[in-house]
Amino acid sequence: MTASSAGSPSGRERPLADSTPSSEGASSGVWSLGPERSGPASADDAALLDSYSRTVTRAAERVGPATVKVEVGSKSERGEAERRGSGSGFIFTPDGLILTNSHVVHEARQIEVSLPSGEHQRARIVGEDPRTDLAVLSIAGPELPHASFGESKRLKAGSIAIAIGNPFGFTWTVTAGVVSAVGRSLRTESGRLVDDVIQTDAALNPGNSGGPLVGSDARVIGVNTAMFLRSQGICFAIAIDMAKWIAMKLLRDGVVRRGFLGLGAQTAPLPLRLVRQLGLTQESAAFVTTLEANGPAARAGLREGDLILEFGGRPILGVDDLHRVLSDEAQGRKLPMRLLRHTRLVQLEVTPGLPQGR
Repeated sequence: MTASSAGSPSGRERPLADSTPSSEGASSGVWSLGPERSGPASADDAALLDSYSRTVTRAAERVGPATVKVEVGSKSERGEAERRGSGSGFIFTPDGLILTNSHVVHEARQIEVSLPSGEHQRARIVGEDPRTDLAVLSIAGPELPHASFGESKRLKAGSIAIAIGNPFGFTWTVTAGVVSAVGRSLRTESGRLVDDVIQTDAALNPGNSGGPLVGSDARVIGVNTAMFLRSQGICFAIAIDMAKWIAMKLLRDGVVRRGFLGLGAQTAPLPLRLVRQLGLTQESAAFVTTLEANGPAARAGLREGDLILEFGGRPILGVDDLHRVLSDEAQGRKLPMRLLRHTRLVQLEVTPGLPQGR
């Protein structure tokens, strides 16, 4: 992924306030940009910029010490260790549990974690889930610096987003931007469809994968990923609400077993007019973006554009809720599904299957 331009902070040229040469600078070709602002307005701008700077600095100071560099290696035929690559991660418990990306550590025989303090430790994989590109590692050590989880469901476009990681091997690098969109569904280079993705303009580069995306309250709102290689100036992170649920499953079972519907979805708001008209008790649902031919969802009668309201007797407010229903217990069971299609409610029965080659 490419870094953002190192030009002006806004990425745009400053518009000319006056396109005529000033009398003082006409002969020298100096153009007037209008009177320079001073007084209370400029003082307010400076205060806002200073507040923004303090927010980013505070988040970096709190989460930076918990952000680690993850180096992976494999053994050659001669038995010598050789490096294959590196990424980032962050400690989320004081006893050394680390969240990172699955593609950073997948099939690694040797994993070394470097802490900002300069300490190096061997790590082991507790579990990984390639479908959501998440993995949990473990290192030894009591009372390690650790990051706190936030809530991605509260995010809105325009919220501050701060990315911390180790791009290109440079340790503990901070970039900042905003949340551009939430609830994205994106297909990775491997062909997997990852749901509940945050889009941000905080610059990510190779090596940032697995690092924390942090909100203005210095809590982690996402796990950065740099695997969407075709995007330029658009960066992504797995939402922390999804990551927390996946981490819990990995800690318990080492893997995430789930039923398979054969659809792509993203969290979407419901039209308020229909919420009132139909007497709905929720304001969001899982919006079906894609359907796999002859998959369980397609066979049951779902269509692209449907909004899933309930599944298995549980309300579906977004993609996270859909994943929670699709546990291993759901496989092979016929479950009721209630959805909104255009302006009418539809009731279906769907039988989740086993994941196919996932």
